[in-house]
Amino acid sequence: MTVLAAAGGTAVVQAAGTDTWIGIRQQVARWFGRGNPQRELAELERLDQTAGELEAARPADVERVRIRQEAAWQGRIEALLESLEDIERARVADELANLLVQQTAHSSVSADQSGLAVGGDVDVRADHGSAAAVTMGNVTLGNPSQPGPHQD
Repeated sequence: MTVLAAAGGTAVVQAAGTDTWIGIRQQVARWFGRGNPQRELAELERLDQTAGELEAARPADVERVRIRQEAAWQGRIEALLESLEDIERARVADELANLLVQQTAHSSVSADQSGLAVGGDVDVRADHGSAAAVTMGNVTLGNPSQPGPHQD
């Protein structure tokens, strides 16, 4: 149950701000709402708040906000599952697992033979005169020759 809840929290946070957000947002709200329109609306508001916090986070804070939001959603999912009787808990856990499988199928990444597929953020940095890139091809690093008079 903890693993499923953690996967759910991660899926919510990873989907925020992506093309899959509208779909997973609605599915997660419906899952939490359990047929209660008011509860579903409250969950939609919570999901929007999560997306807003992630979007508003400064670059230096994004990872901290992401971790906090994943933990919050994991806790909410665990609390819902724990509040249910065993038979219903198993059914609702299966619903969440199916939702996550669908989410994974819609958010897969691929690349061709010379490409790079990334299913999340990429942070490429260079400092102190170095070079950095996801792919670079033929690169020679060193000091260029100094301009000077032409020698024949």
